[in-house]
Amino acid sequence: MDERTRSCLLQNRSALEQDIKTSYIMDHLISEEVLSLEDEQKVKAQFTQKERAALLITLILQKDNCAVISFYNALLNEGYKELAALLQDGLPIISNSPNKTSIDGPTAYVQTILCEGGVPQRPVVFVDRPELVLTIRNVLYKLENDPGWITIYGMAGCGKSVLAAESLRNHKVITTCFPGGVHWVAVGKQDRAGILVKLQNLCSRLNQESNTYPSPPLNIEEARDRLRFLMARKYPRSLLVLDDVWDSWVLKCFDVQCRVLITSRDKSIADVVTGNNFSVSVQSGLTNDKGLEVLARFVNLEVSSLPEEAHSIVQECKGSPLVVSLIGALLREFPKRWKYYLSQLQNKQFKRIRKSSSYDYEALDEAMAGSIEVLDDYKEYYKDLSILRKDVKVPSKVLSILWALETEEVEDILQVFVNKSLLFCDRNGKSFHYYLHDLQLDFLTEQYRNQLPDLHAKMVQQYHKIYRGQFPSPSDEDCMYWYSFLPNHMAKANMDKELYSLMFSVDWIKAKTELMGPAQLINDFVEYRHILDKENSTVRENFQEFLSLKGHLLVQKPFPDIVQLGLCQPDSSEVYRQAKLQAVERAKKGAVYLDWMNKKTLQNLSRLVVRPHSDAVFHACFSHDGLKIASCGADKTLQVFKSETGEKLFQVLGHDDEVLCCAFSPDDKFIATCSSDTKVKDSFDNLLQ
Repeated sequence: MDERTRSCLLQNRSALEQDIKTSYIMDHLISEEVLSLEDEQKVKAQFTQKERAALLITLILQKDNCAVISFYNALLNEGYKELAALLQDGLPIISNSPNKTSIDGPTAYVQTILCEGGVPQRPVVFVDRPELVLTIRNVLYKLENDPGWITIYGMAGCGKSVLAAESLRNHKVITTCFPGGVHWVAVGKQDRAGILVKLQNLCSRLNQESNTYPSPPLNIEEARDRLRFLMARKYPRSLLVLDDVWDSWVLKCFDVQCRVLITSRDKSIADVVTGNNFSVSVQSGLTNDKGLEVLARFVNLEVSSLPEEAHSIVQECKGSPLVVSLIGALLREFPKRWKYYLSQLQNKQFKRIRKSSSYDYEALDEAMAGSIEVLDDYKEYYKDLSILRKDVKVPSKVLSILWALETEEVEDILQVFVNKSLLFCDRNGKSFHYYLHDLQLDFLTEQYRNQLPDLHAKMVQQYHKIYRGQFPSPSDEDCMYWYSFLPNHMAKANMDKELYSLMFSVDWIKAKTELMGPAQLINDFVEYRHILDKENSTVRENFQEFLSLKGHLLVQKPFPDIVQLGLCQPDSSEVYRQAKLQAVERAKKGAVYLDWMNKKTLQNLSRLVVRPHSDAVFHACFSHDGLKIASCGADKTLQVFKSETGEKLFQVLGHDDEVLCCAFSPDDKFIATCSSDTKVKDSFDNLLQ
């Protein structure tokens, strides 16, 4: 019902109650399906004419604009022209649509219903997420004919409450599924006394226009019985919304066989109740475009006019509506602080990103900390996850080794985190892999920054306890994780000696290259060069050169004998020394190896080593006369240099993406390149002169 129409009806209520006789007016309203026969019986049950008129007007106030129009026409038809005139200025404008339940969107009637039910208004800056809203509405339709439970779950700050409220701003949803209204209860963290207060307030709200229960319920059991009666008798087919539920026992207090919508961080929160049970996951955050739109609205600019830092800020927010809104609200007050807030996000200074907003939390660290606090005995396990890498899915066996628990026990613990939206699970066939949202990992690493070396050391120590000097076999579920990230854990734990021992080992080289190829190993030597060079930079160069020169052999199938390859290195190389020791031991068991006796006559086994690119090299080729070499790679460049000296002749920045391949023309005057940007270039004639 329009606010103006409702106000007019309330202002003239006293005059209407004093004069009208309800019997003939109700006949008119029933014929137009404004009132039901049940409504008529309720009115007739009143003792006096004034009481009957008062209840009739109360019922009309609960209806929509069409009910007021019908009531106005009934007054005219029954001779109450003067009373009808009182309502004339407040009459609403009605659409000519023949089916009012087909109206899509928040009509005045819906706005009144939601306002009376305590449903929160849209945030000051609101950006629609239509796909998620539609998903929730489709699930709401499943409660049209039967009671049940719907849980909207997701991590802190993902917009669950906003999405729940938005899904209810729809005329068809309300009139089709919840004609009895919507009743919103903000639950939050509560003890039993707090829940009793919530129940008392809800019962009082539902019993406002009745003297059925003059005093509030004294305990939860009484309150639940009263709520059951009110929902069944006075508000049938209404929706009860329980926002931000933390504990499953709370749902039992509101379990009165009605339609219930829940928002929670806990996926399994509704497992304790019976009846129809549906759930909607809110895992996806704001897209970059939506995030920029939010910032633009906060600072009252067009998206195209936002500074360049805006794009980086949105990326650092990782799609979180809470973080984008906090930053936007701060920028509205301090419009020149774009660089400052970007640096705070990049440095994980979440405590400094604080602002009152439409969300329940004024800072991200509060929202995250609140989720972790309820873990109780599992809090220490969750802290261990702070050493995980971003965008890396970890098999449960790795955490089984870390915690020294059976895999089944570990999966039970991790499921608690998954249910509370603190962890995500990717179920690939029979194996479970787990990962953290970037913001959750950022929060953990900042929260436990001083403990990170010890936590990484714990991971390495537990690995050594299980594998005892051996390496995982390719059939082990966790092998890829250890080969990829064991050096990282050692480096982060400041376990330099363990890292030297691992990286300067022919056995490690063999095990890792056989499984993953040489590229990642070469990258490891580059990444941890600053640590390895403290022990021996020459040895690091020995291994790195070995991988660079023999890499093309280390990808062959069957895998070559790495000891024989090592024997081809210079006698001064640590790779040769370790290979010689292993060859001697294996020779005792009948193995035969060849040692290159005249290697000392060659000063350098590799005639030319150059590093022209800043990233991976995808392709290199000689010119037909053998005087030039062209190479291209991930740094989007083509490099040309002399084959004898390595002197760079020129560099071409001709592509927008990685350059995949290059080739000289037969006369060596042209070079053709192709790239991921779908361009083919062959216009380098002048550059070769």
